[in-house]
Amino acid sequence: MSAQQTPPLQARVEAELAKAAAGTRFGLVVTDAQGREIVAVNPDQRFIPASNTKIVTTAAAFATLPMLDRPDVSGGAAVRLDGRDVVLTGRGDARLSSAPGCTANCLSQLADAIAARTKRVRNVTGDATLFPDERWSAGMSWNNIPSPYGTALGVLTLDDNELLATATPGKEGAVPGVVHPGYLAIDNRAVTVAAGGTTDLNIDRLPFDRTIRLTGTIAADAKPQRIRMGIDDPAHYAAWRLAALLRERGVRVTGEIGSRYRPMGPGDDPRQRAGTPPLRIGFGAQLATLTPPPLLDDIRTINKDSQNLHAELLLRRTGLARGTGSVADGQVEVEAMFARAGVPRTAWDFSDGSGMSTYNRIAPRGMVKLLGWIAAQPWGAAWRETLPIGGVDGTLARRFKGTILEGRIFAKTGTINATNALAGYMTAKSGRTLTFAAYANDVPSGTAATPAMDAALVAIAEAN
Repeated sequence: MSAQQTPPLQARVEAELAKAAAGTRFGLVVTDAQGREIVAVNPDQRFIPASNTKIVTTAAAFATLPMLDRPDVSGGAAVRLDGRDVVLTGRGDARLSSAPGCTANCLSQLADAIAARTKRVRNVTGDATLFPDERWSAGMSWNNIPSPYGTALGVLTLDDNELLATATPGKEGAVPGVVHPGYLAIDNRAVTVAAGGTTDLNIDRLPFDRTIRLTGTIAADAKPQRIRMGIDDPAHYAAWRLAALLRERGVRVTGEIGSRYRPMGPGDDPRQRAGTPPLRIGFGAQLATLTPPPLLDDIRTINKDSQNLHAELLLRRTGLARGTGSVADGQVEVEAMFARAGVPRTAWDFSDGSGMSTYNRIAPRGMVKLLGWIAAQPWGAAWRETLPIGGVDGTLARRFKGTILEGRIFAKTGTINATNALAGYMTAKSGRTLTFAAYANDVPSGTAATPAMDAALVAIAEAN
């Protein structure tokens, strides 16, 4: 189509996108309530969606799991006594907490139950065997592993499977002081530099190594720096924290802290099961079991805050409905949802539930078709309420302020290396609801495509 033939709005949108750094590849589709396309830029090209993946994961949960607005009776952690051994069992909940002041869904409640029964135990073991052991999904960059963005996941999860340390400046030329819980060791190689200098602290760790290397600089006049660190053996960490809580309650722990996982097997692959019933893990009678808040609350956290770990566990819990809780079982439910939505199989591929995988792909036209299908479902309005609101909350709290879309765009963000994404719904100037999906891939280092993307969406809203 020549420049003379290009519709004015399409031309304006393309002009806004052209303001991004050279080399950025955009995909954008916007439709009205009847599904008619208003703007289309590379609509069928496939893009890395980053955390737009959470749209797919959370919608699949809505489409598959019952009673999301009821207390989560199937997901809460539990404890039992096997003789004098304590077994802490995970059942998929992502929100178990050992934070001070915890009042609900707390590890301390399970510790209280044990302390009320006995004052001496032997081993304390974290049991993560309900799901197969897939601590990281395929396609996640290995360098994310030490960070909370790439922390390992398991059916037994505590404190988001991350640890918090605090670094404070020392004397100029000295290492900073570091306060941390003690589960991981700190190899402190950071340096305090002169007041007014650069504060840039970094962490690194080899997989399954429990020593964090801290490097970089901290200015002598800098405020304390919070350092979040990922955990590779979440079931072991949960058992370690439970043992500490037991000791605080006067319970003597005489044995070892351990964890157990279930290796992946042929039965965890729905293609190899070929219709045979999936393996079901039983745990027997429990001493105490927690009932977390509704999963709907967690889906709101996943979409509003873009919580990776919780999204990954939700995909596995979705897969547990008719499978064993493997990633492959979760993707069976995803594929079924796309088929019901009428999205061509060639429009998408997903390898995880959070969007950390660089193997994920989606075409803008395919995402818009899925979003239109979601809106027509009985649960579509409830799902939409879990999305960030432009200029108001979540990962969109600082975007679209002062524009026509402030408080009028409801969408999931996405950002990983060289990728920006945004997809959802927006209310145009006329009051019409538009559905959209916008992707930018191959974004040059040191630049961002979000300003151009946001300007294009504002232009579309103003013209409609």
